[in-house]
Amino acid sequence: MSTATALGGAVALLVLTNLLNNRWAPSWIVLTSAIASAALIAIMFLAGGGWADLGLSRDTLRRGLGWALALVGIVAAVYLCAAAMPVTRGLFEDERASGLSGAEVVGRVLIKVPIGTVLLEEVAFRGALYGLVLRARGAVAATVFSSVLFGLWHILPSLHLTDSNQAVGSLFGDSALGTVLATLGAVLLTAAAGCLFCYLRHRTGSLLAPMGLHWATNALGYVFSSVLA
Repeated sequence: MSTATALGGAVALLVLTNLLNNRWAPSWIVLTSAIASAALIAIMFLAGGGWADLGLSRDTLRRGLGWALALVGIVAAVYLCAAAMPVTRGLFEDERASGLSGAEVVGRVLIKVPIGTVLLEEVAFRGALYGLVLRARGAVAATVFSSVLFGLWHILPSLHLTDSNQAVGSLFGDSALGTVLATLGAVLLTAAAGCLFCYLRHRTGSLLAPMGLHWATNALGYVFSSVLA
């Protein structure tokens, strides 16, 4: 399989997965994401790549794990400081997390976020897409390509951001224009985050580093939102 064909197949698969997870079958997100992740890995191998191209080489796992643990600690410290200050505490007021029971929070932290979000998005954007473009065009092109798509990936999940997050709603309002601006902001922010995740992937050679930061940002957000609700 050529690189162009592999990229086209990966992007088409991600469009379908995005629609399934956000519109057609959101309750199946864990299974859908696991299958899509496996399919993306298969696409990489069909294109002549390997585990190293995906950032999953055994040679870099220890370094990636060390970075991942350090980044989880940093995010936890930042969240603790933000939660302790009244001016930033409102950022954790998210209806998607505040109404969850303890068991539901645990399910999000240990299952839905790691598999439904982190595994899929890291294998897709910092693994398969980044690895395919890296081999053909280099690190800069790989970072730009995967990060732009990572931002666009968040359009559907961000459409109701002004309704679910009080801080975002108060900033942009509940009008159609406010929704557009909030969604655009989310796309730009996640694209920038994608660049950071790509840097971690490039710096360590391992997908575990961006996975650690990604998991900590999302999962600990659920924890702090539920506790502060």
